[in-house]
Formats: sequence, structure tokens, C-alpha cells
Amino acid sequence: MSFLTTILLTVNETLTAGIAILAVSLLLFNLTRNLNNRVAKTSALALACVTVAYIADAFISLGPAYAAHEIASRAQWLGIAFIPAAMYHLSDALLATTGLPSRGRRKRVVRLLYSIGAAFLLAAAFSDALFQFVEAQASLSIQAGAPFLLYLLYFALANAFAYYNVQRARKRCLTRASARRMGYLQVAFLTPALGIFPYSVALNPGAELSVFGLLVTNTANIIIILMLFFLSYPLYFFGSEMPDRLVKRQLLDFLLRGPATGLLALAVVNFTTQATRILSLPGEALTPPAVVAAVLLWQWFVSLTLPYIEKFFIYRHEDDEQIAKLQTLSDRVLTHSDLTQLILATTESICDHLRIQRAFVLSFADAQPQVVSSVGKPDFADEDWQRDKELMAQFAARDSEEPPAPYRQWRGYRLLLLYSSRIGGERADAQPIGALGLPAAARSLEEEMAAGAGNLSALVKRIETSLDDMRLQAEIYNLLEGLLPQFQMTRSRAGQMEYRQAHALADGGDSLPDHAELFEQVRAALRHYWGGAGITQSNMISLQQVQQTMQRDKDSPVNALRKLLREAIAALKPEGERTLNSPEWTLYNILQLRFLENRKVREVARRLSMSEADLYRKQRIAIQAVTEEILQRERELRQ
Repeated sequence: MSFLTTILLTVNETLTAGIAILAVSLLLFNLTRNLNNRVAKTSALALACVTVAYIADAFISLGPAYAAHEIASRAQWLGIAFIPAAMYHLSDALLATTGLPSRGRRKRVVRLLYSIGAAFLLAAAFSDALFQFVEAQASLSIQAGAPFLLYLLYFALANAFAYYNVQRARKRCLTRASARRMGYLQVAFLTPALGIFPYSVALNPGAELSVFGLLVTNTANIIIILMLFFLSYPLYFFGSEMPDRLVKRQLLDFLLRGPATGLLALAVVNFTTQATRILSLPGEALTPPAVVAAVLLWQWFVSLTLPYIEKFFIYRHEDDEQIAKLQTLSDRVLTHSDLTQLILATTESICDHLRIQRAFVLSFADAQPQVVSSVGKPDFADEDWQRDKELMAQFAARDSEEPPAPYRQWRGYRLLLLYSSRIGGERADAQPIGALGLPAAARSLEEEMAAGAGNLSALVKRIETSLDDMRLQAEIYNLLEGLLPQFQMTRSRAGQMEYRQAHALADGGDSLPDHAELFEQVRAALRHYWGGAGITQSNMISLQQVQQTMQRDKDSPVNALRKLLREAIAALKPEGERTLNSPEWTLYNILQLRFLENRKVREVARRLSMSEADLYRKQRIAIQAVTEEILQRERELRQ
């Protein structure tokens, strides 16, 4: 075997296995997204056909024994036989997406095509009618039998009509963006079918192993890889709830870090093996470090270049600036746990400086003080806060007429008030946002700083800044929690404007709200029951129940929505006397205590004798029940 033939065979083996890797990767990516969408399901079938065919082809390229070669060749037809039916099925789903569902005729054609594919699979698996095996050049080749012309006719007609359906779908696109995506899809649509067609049956035995045959095969494999990459974007866009930008970003990141890494590793394995044979080097020792080095360098390269690739292909003009601001917010905002850990670490540093065993930090963000962090086991219980609620409220209040005392006494502790730099401006007018609790026997911070521990003031300032950030970020979270469920134009609804939908928009004004969207709106309204964007800007105000209450009682939209929520919760109230520990009263008690009485999670969990995790789980069930009650009332009202 010549050197050129050896290299071409290695390239062919790499590309064949690479297509299998790419098909498997895209199939797995598809299986984790949008499987409720018909286009996603049918494209998964087409990718499964490609996967089966190329995995078998990759196995054959390894040169197995004749018996194994024959079994793999017959198994290949699991993909080859069904790919025409899968492609027509996919085109039917695309056409239905544009508002032209099948009235029965296309469905019958799909069933017929799958039945024909099953017949060809049985013929390939259990007979030599479609093709026969011939030994050539120390390998097995296949020659077509007379019935193969029937498969060729089935393949051509099914794919031709599939392509025609995609053309019809493209004509139904109303916007430039949707027409462009459908055009991309149309260009590469037949790639899966053309990629696994058994061309070798039309060649002379052994011709596929010649230099010319290998050049043609390798060129075709490179085109197939590029077309599969090209095909992946428009396919995954259909049925996605995410905007175009996020679809591109997720797919680009997945392709570069997944299939591209696999292709690179496979190429390094194959070519280092061949290189070591030519140079008479120990291949088994050289290949592992070469693969590791290639993968690490590739991941380093992707990490460096991905932001620039995204900026060039995805983010443009004002989008770039908006996304940069959102990413900056994501990078700078710390979670509640992050800030709590920071406050705890700072409190521990203060304990080290003061040589004390106990200290704690209070937050005055809520009506009732809350321990944010504590060093050592505190010698007071949660009930002490409730008994001393008025005293703590006085600590949190700011009397501008008198200079504030640096310390307040409470249950054997000295509370050093912590002030906000955002509320009140100068420290003399600042608002107390918390307190640092130190044992009464400990030396004061002023005494320690006078003794040379000047960085203690910086530690106290760090706690104040952390409490400030914790309050601000809680406000941001509450705002987002209230506003996000109110966005009405989702990706799926925007998609209705991109195609010639038959009846999708005709009765949209009187349609019931989506159950999942209504659940999020109900949850936001309950969490903001006593004030916040979740109830003041809720889309639930447009419900007919709320509108009728506003007209009947001359009430404001927010009060009318509150009344609807109270009535829906009351509908869940069991008969008889209310008890806190009775299972049938659990959902009602959770809703009443958590939202209508605005009690904290810890307090509600303690009163209902359950863990906080169990409370959150049952709280979701309770909100689901309220959502179903509201949806049922709205349905009855519109009938």
C-alpha cells in the first residue's frame, strides 16, 4: 500500500469517525432541549439515522473480520432505510410550524414512508436481495442487486418532496430573519440523507479504496461535516423559547467545546499513530501526551477567542453594549450566601483582634432583626428577637436631634450600630442598617484602635458595605422576581409573527393565559402581596375576574387582584376548625402564613413543624393549586 493511500485512509477513518462524533453530539444536544417541539423530535430521528450509519461505517473502517464487517454493513441500513422517511417527516414538521398543519394526507405519507423503510431494513438484514458482498483488495465490498433501484426511487422521491415542503415553508416566512433561517436550512437540508447514501454499491468492487475513490470520499465527508455544523443552527432555533442571540451563543459554545474537541482528539490519535509508524517511534507512549496537549491548547484557544467570536457573529451595535452591561451586573452582583460568607470572615477577623470567642452581626433590613453571621454559639434564642422587637426597632430608628451613642446594651452584649453609606448621606445623618454584637466584657473597638489595631475600623466598614450591598441586591432580586413573570412577548409568541399562521392570531385576544406563565405571575403576586412590582405591574390585572371586581366594587387594580388571590386561597380552605398540624390544612396554612400574614420562612416552618426544604416544596404545590383555581374561574367566566 502506497504512502498516499495510507494517508488518505487515515484521513477517511478520521472524517468518518468525526461525522459519527458530530452526529452523536448534535443528537445529545437535541435530546436535552425542546423535545416537546415537533421539529426537535423529527430532527432527532434524522440525526439518529446519521449516527447509526456512521458509527457502523467507523467500525468498518477499522478493518474487522469479514463476519463482523458483514454484520456492521447490514446494521448500517437501520439508518439508511429510514433516512428518507425521517427527512420527509422533518419537512412536514417545519411546514406545520409555519401554520400549515397536515390535514391527514401528509401524515398518511409519513406512515407509508416509514413502512417502506421498514421493508428495506428487513430485506437488508435478512437477505442478499438489495446487495451482495464481494471480496476485493483484501476487504469486503458490496454490489447492488436489482431491488436496489426501488430503494433509489424511494430515496429520490421522499427527499425531493421533503425539499419541496421546505421550499413551501420558506415561502410562508413573513420576516427577513425567519426567511434567512429557513434559507440556511434549505441549503443544508438534504445533508443527512446525502451523507449516508450507500454510494459504494454503484462503484466497482474495491474502487472505494483507490486513490481517486478516497479523494472523492474524503471531500464528501468534509462537506458533510461543514453542512452538519451549518444545519445545526436553524434546526435548534425552531421551537426554542430563547431569543436568536442565546440560541447562537449556546450552540457556538457547545460546538467548539464538544464536537470540535472530539474531532481534534481523534485526529491527533490517528495521525500520531501513523507518524510513529513511519518514524519507528513508540506510538503508545507518544499518543496520550499528544492528545492531552492538543485538548488543553484547544480549550485555552477557545477561552481566549470565544468572546471575540461571539462579538463578531452574535452581538452587534447596541446589543453589544446592552449585553456588556448585563454581564457586568452578573459579574459584580454577589449572592446572599457570598455576602454572608464575607461578613462571617470579617467577623472572625474582628474576634481575632479583640481576643473574644463570640460575636454576631444583625441586619435591620426587615421589620424583625435577623442574625446574618455569628462566631461561636450565641447564648440567646430566636424568640428573644420577638420579645425585644420594640427595643430593636428603637435601635434601628435614627434620631437626628441627638448624636447617636456608639453602643447599645442588649442581653449582656454591646451592640455597635452599623450605618448605611447610601441612606442618609453623611454618617451623622445615616440610617442604621445593622449592629455588631460583642460581649459586654470585651474591650471596645475604640480602645483597641487606640492601642494600635487601626485596621479594625476597616473591618467594621467592610461589614457595613456588605450589609449595604445585601440590602441593595435584595431589592434588585425582588424587582426582577416581580417583573420577569410579566414579560408577555416570549420567543414562541414572537415566532407567531414570523410565519403565515392559519388561525394562531385570530382568537388570541380571548384565549386563556398559559398555565406556566400564570403560575409565575401568581407566585410573583403572592410574594409581593403587600407591595412590589410583582403585584402592581402584574399581567393578572387583565384577567376578566379582576376587571369585573374593579367595575363592581369601584376598586383599584391592585386591590382587586389582592381580592382575587384571597378568594382563591379561601377556596382551598378545608371545612371544620383550623389546625396548624393537620395535613389537610397544610396548603392553606402555608399560603395564609407566608403571604397573607407575611411571615418568614423559618417562622412558618417552625409553626407547621416541617423543615424549610419541605416547606418550599409544599409552598410550590400550594401556589400551583391557587393557579389552577384562578385558571378554572377564568375559564368558566369566558364560557
